[in-house]
Amino acid sequence: MQPFGKIPKGLFINYYLLMLKQYETVFIATPVLSDVQMKEAVAKYTGLITENGGKIVCQEDWGLKKLAYPIQKKTTGFYTLIEFQAEPEFIARFETQFKRDERILRFQTVSMDKHAIAYAERRRAKMSGAAAPAEAPAEAPANE
Repeated sequence: MQPFGKIPKGLFINYYLLMLKQYETVFIATPVLSDVQMKEAVAKYTGLITENGGKIVCQEDWGLKKLAYPIQKKTTGFYTLIEFQAEPEFIARFETQFKRDERILRFQTVSMDKHAIAYAERRRAKMSGAAAPAEAPAEAPANE
């Protein structure tokens, strides 16, 4: 019994390639960018993912952080995390765009296994749960 039904004779489909895998990319952009330019850079890469059939799971801006060592004579950089689902062949083209972009100092893309995905979901739930109580005290209860 075949898992996806009957496949016609002579037709080979690699079902692994049809599945979207989950990836996580962290990149560091040069600190000389303005907020608008930084948002344009992030929009470029999120748009590239969605244009090629991917899906953005989560996108976080970590802000301006100090680097562990100077890169291109820069000691700080804008960190951004993008968690997404895409086809495995897309990653090579995606990383080529990072290499060509002068605004990007460093980048790293990793494939997430089921444990990393579960951890990322727990981390996001914890962050959203921590943000909600911080907003709740701002609302003053009505005195009766």
